Amino acid sequence: MFHKKLLALIGGAMALALLSAQPVLAQDSGGRTNEESDRASGNIRGDRVLPGRMSDGARERRGRREREADQEKPEQAPAATPEENKAAAQALLTTAGITCQVSEAALLGTTAEMQSTYEATCTSGPGYLVVASTPPQTFNCLELSGQAETNRLRDPAAEVGQQCTLPVNQNPVPVVAAFAREAGIDCTVDQGAAIGRLEGNLVYEVGCTDGDGYQLEQASTGWSKSPCWARALEGSTCRYTTPEENLKAWTAVLADTEASTCDVQQARKVGTDAQQLQVYEVKCGVGDGYFVRVGNAFKAERVHACAASAHIAGGCTLTTAAPAAAPAEQQ
Repeated sequence: MFHKKLLALIGGAMALALLSAQPVLAQDSGGRTNEESDRASGNIRGDRVLPGRMSDGARERRGRREREADQEKPEQAPAATPEENKAAAQALLTTAGITCQVSEAALLGTTAEMQSTYEATCTSGPGYLVVASTPPQTFNCLELSGQAETNRLRDPAAEVGQQCTLPVNQNPVPVVAAFAREAGIDCTVDQGAAIGRLEGNLVYEVGCTDGDGYQLEQASTGWSKSPCWARALEGSTCRYTTPEENLKAWTAVLADTEASTCDVQQARKVGTDAQQLQVYEVKCGVGDGYFVRVGNAFKAERVHACAASAHIAGGCTLTTAAPAAAPAEQQ
């Protein structure tokens, strides 16, 4: 808008200049213009010269005007060095209470309030955009890119706003993989993103090349994790884990139990028991299904064959096997 107004002003000024530059051809009483009368009488009015020629006086006056104009131009401040940008971004992030050892920083420009805006990468953890306001405003690069991905999934043409552009800040996998290790997740991370906030805590999704993924919540007390198979049974699917990977995850859940040979084909969440264990029903490819009680470590603590579990939550609904016959009464 500023440039459009400036061009309009320049255009108006040029139009006035062109109008004023046109000779005024006033006529004498005989119907001739002043210019024609002057040519007839040999008179010369003013400092008028032919195009391409200039009198010494006019040349001196123009030179004086140009020198005065140069003196009025504001001096341009030298561009900040990379080290100066790095120091400025570090000071702002420290003031904002962000734990980040800045490894690189770039000055992106200024806001409408003339507040400098920087993008910074950190030696560990996500990078940030930081605005030199009072107090400084900070924006987590992973959160910005995660929200942009979510918005584009809903609408490919969605406007996603300012994003981080430094190469390190555009690769979330190393940062998310480090978070996964801190949370005790043993997998090869190949994808990751910030997917939102839960009660103010930032939540990340971890994608694994060799199995089921996870969702991580970063709380002040540390990391909490939830496998994607469990999230899927609560209606919150993971974008980096397939339904097939969710089912394969049950192999590790059921290990070292009588249901360890169950090739899980289907699963549902039943509820929570009196011991705060999560209760699930699983259907096996062959044989009877099970009720499974799962603890905080996402391992089965107890299993119950469907044939003997009619008393649990009304019995199994995924398995159609007939219940075991009741023992014969002694005569």
